[in-house]
Amino acid sequence: MIEAKEIVIFLFRWAHVLFGITWIGMLYYFNFVQTEYFKEADPGALPDAKAKLAPRALWWFRWGAKFTFITGLILLGGLQHGGMGIDTYIVLGALLGTLMYLNVWLIIWPNQKIVLGLAEGDSAAAAPKAALASRTNTLFSGPMAFFMLASPHLSGAGSALVSNNGLSLGAWIAIAVIFALEGNAILGKPGPIASIRGVVHMSLALTAVLFLLTLFL
Repeated sequence: MIEAKEIVIFLFRWAHVLFGITWIGMLYYFNFVQTEYFKEADPGALPDAKAKLAPRALWWFRWGAKFTFITGLILLGGLQHGGMGIDTYIVLGALLGTLMYLNVWLIIWPNQKIVLGLAEGDSAAAAPKAALASRTNTLFSGPMAFFMLASPHLSGAGSALVSNNGLSLGAWIAIAVIFALEGNAILGKPGPIASIRGVVHMSLALTAVLFLLTLFL
């Protein structure tokens, strides 16, 4: 018979996935669909879309991020105190997810409010800040999902319990790379992730680089 604790943990995993689908689905919608539409839309259609469509989509986006983060924290606590331990893959996946969550609430949403006229500020300056943070989240989404799935399904260097062995050199280099990219999200420029093709290719490349670092170093 299934224990009550197993059911509770499973329900939080289920909720984490549902909220994550909502969040990342809206992230891809903004980056791959809405942004491109806004570039080509009839000028007469834009005010209505910005007044009615974008705020509604941003509501689902930011609250999906919020509850993905909250359920993720609960699951991390369950791993730490449930005798399962936390491995390198989870550390990297959680780090990427946390930075993505902070980008949503501290950069994307505050600047999008200005762009949409929901808050006062310089729209011309706010738009590129929101766009770069959103592109960075798209960049991070590939490796974030990879490492979250790698923890229960892959064995190897990354599956080593952090509590037993500490982080490997490769993991520390991966963390440094992630923080460097986050620094660019705050202070830098889009570079190769400015286009849809570019951000997709760079996300796949980043996933490969970070995984290889954990695997061989």
